[in-house]
Amino acid sequence: MAGIRVTEVDWLSRKNGAAHHTQEYPGPELVVRRGQAFTLVLELNRPLEDQETIIFTVETGPQASEDRHTKAVFQVSEPEADKNWTVVEEAQMENTVTVSITSPSNAAIGRYLMSTRVSSRRKQNDRKLGEFILLFNPWCPEDDVFLDSEEERQEYVLNDSGIIFRGVEKHIRAQGWNYGQFEEDILNICLSILDRSPLHQNDPATDVSRRHDPIYVSRVISAMVNSNNDRGVVQGQWQGKYGGGTSPLHWSGSVAILHKWFKGRFKPVKYGQCWVFAGVMCTVLRCLGIATRVVSNFNSAHDTDRNLSVDKYVDSFGRTLEDLTEDSMWNFHVWNESWFARQDLGPSYNGWQVLDATPQEESEGVFRCGPASVTAIREGDVHLAHDGPFVFAEVNADYITWLWHEDESWERVYSDTKKIGRCISTKAVGSDSRVDITGLYKYPEGSRKERQVYRKAVRKLFSVEASGRRTRIRRAGGRGLWREDLLEPAAKPNITGKFRMLEPPRLGHDLSLALCLANLTSRAQKVRVNLSAATILYTRRPVAEILRKSHSVRLGPEEEKEIPITISYSQYKEDLTEDKKILLAAMCFVTKGEKLLVEKDITLEDFITIKVLGPAVVGVEVVVKVMVVNPLLEKVEDCVLMVEGSGLLQGQLSINVPTLEPQERASVQFNITPTKSGLRQLQVDLVSPHFPDIKGFVIIHVATAK
Repeated sequence: MAGIRVTEVDWLSRKNGAAHHTQEYPGPELVVRRGQAFTLVLELNRPLEDQETIIFTVETGPQASEDRHTKAVFQVSEPEADKNWTVVEEAQMENTVTVSITSPSNAAIGRYLMSTRVSSRRKQNDRKLGEFILLFNPWCPEDDVFLDSEEERQEYVLNDSGIIFRGVEKHIRAQGWNYGQFEEDILNICLSILDRSPLHQNDPATDVSRRHDPIYVSRVISAMVNSNNDRGVVQGQWQGKYGGGTSPLHWSGSVAILHKWFKGRFKPVKYGQCWVFAGVMCTVLRCLGIATRVVSNFNSAHDTDRNLSVDKYVDSFGRTLEDLTEDSMWNFHVWNESWFARQDLGPSYNGWQVLDATPQEESEGVFRCGPASVTAIREGDVHLAHDGPFVFAEVNADYITWLWHEDESWERVYSDTKKIGRCISTKAVGSDSRVDITGLYKYPEGSRKERQVYRKAVRKLFSVEASGRRTRIRRAGGRGLWREDLLEPAAKPNITGKFRMLEPPRLGHDLSLALCLANLTSRAQKVRVNLSAATILYTRRPVAEILRKSHSVRLGPEEEKEIPITISYSQYKEDLTEDKKILLAAMCFVTKGEKLLVEKDITLEDFITIKVLGPAVVGVEVVVKVMVVNPLLEKVEDCVLMVEGSGLLQGQLSINVPTLEPQERASVQFNITPTKSGLRQLQVDLVSPHFPDIKGFVIIHVATAK
């Protein structure tokens, strides 16, 4: 009788894809999730005899071995064993055999090679059937990434577009982002990111064997999305100069970035800032099967010296002294959360984990951050892996202002301990609305519990013992402060102050606002007010001063007064960055030596509307109408609309906009032909050499063709 062998395999990609929620990956390889059965149909050159059985081998990575759990050999006759690959014969008809294969729920993810041979008296070599890709499985209760909500799985694993919140605490703006994890080549690129990491380059066999662990994989991705220690995906740039690359604000999604990195032979893509790093990492982790979302933290601390406070040094006009100020408070910072179990910490720390690819500080010698358990952050358990102190400070540090005198003496000025970590936001499940998740990160501001957790974090970080031993913190100029001194706020002055906008702050127009001062006492007080304003980046780094003036004000008993302020368009237009932000500061010197610093961050507003003229149906062309406005009081030329949207058009669309007269409204129409059904996001970006980008997006419900 002739030797028996497998002659052909049907991977049943459509059936397996539907069962494994992987049908959106474009192929050509089978993509399945671990811990869940998938079905194959094998064709043999003749029927199997009773004593014959098919032996399967699966292996991933170089030097695959059973000891490292990167190789498995299994057959139908073996009983099911926990945590091993298993195969069950479902049907046998003449020369075909249908089998169901299940991988362990803790198998290493990645690209696998499958081979077979048939056990018989004759010795056989394994026959390669082909490759398939194995992903994490949030649908499998035994998988560490299991998420017990179908709505959340649809949002955090399968949704290929989303919203990133930017702006300032009082004026939060939504920006659409195309994750595009199911676009052509993206899965292959995501696996390449793992293979390009230094850990893989140095010891590929060990690296692949550790890819069973979402803690390990997510930490690798956090390092590889930035380019600081490796040939990672995105190069950061925060100086406002983007020559030789793309401004971070021009990106509308991850797909173009990942393609550019891959096609450019892993040369870092220029340039990114925090939302770009977070958008790309969300794409990669969703693509690999880990439920992930993008989170924005407003008034986000960057604590460089690990003392859980942001220490800002200012001059007598409230202007930041950059040569002394190492810490910073960004208008907003964007990171990711991924959902998985913490086998290293224990079940109470399972759930959302902070991951941050923005290269701010090194973690174990590499620019990366996380995973840090959100629960650990809320409870002040900053000693737990990974990078708890940095994340805790981002949302919960105390904001301390120091007034620096010309004689190099310095004193503390009243500041608000509630400033840091406001309006922590993410996109809602199944809708475009913003969800405030601040309560997941900390107890209510100013509450007894919140202050207890802060002190607990300080104790854990600095090991302040009950005996009273104190930890000294180095400060600017080589001086030192006792940690306990930082826990007590500066004395509250007897006046209050705040800036109030008199008109909405519109791009291209003069700004009109007032500084409102109030006397809290029953005696008259004199106040000297030093005002300054500067254009800034979203990191609050000043770019150029645009205003500086002084006022003297007499406040009667319990009196309130307003100081009007006007900043003309001509004052800020040359120095306004693409972030469209201006920082105002008022340093107030009160009778009896009291001091108060009042600050306001302003984001200039713009306008764009997008309408779909008719029903959207797969395969049917539909017209989109975009209304744009020239925000300036001058004629502008050379404007371009950049359009992008997964499932709506291939790649990016570029449309020239006619010359716009001063403040002219104009409509631009173009056609799209949707290729995928469901809720789809179309992003439109008005790009001009005369003013910063104006972005908009619309959600389109695409119906299946009848």
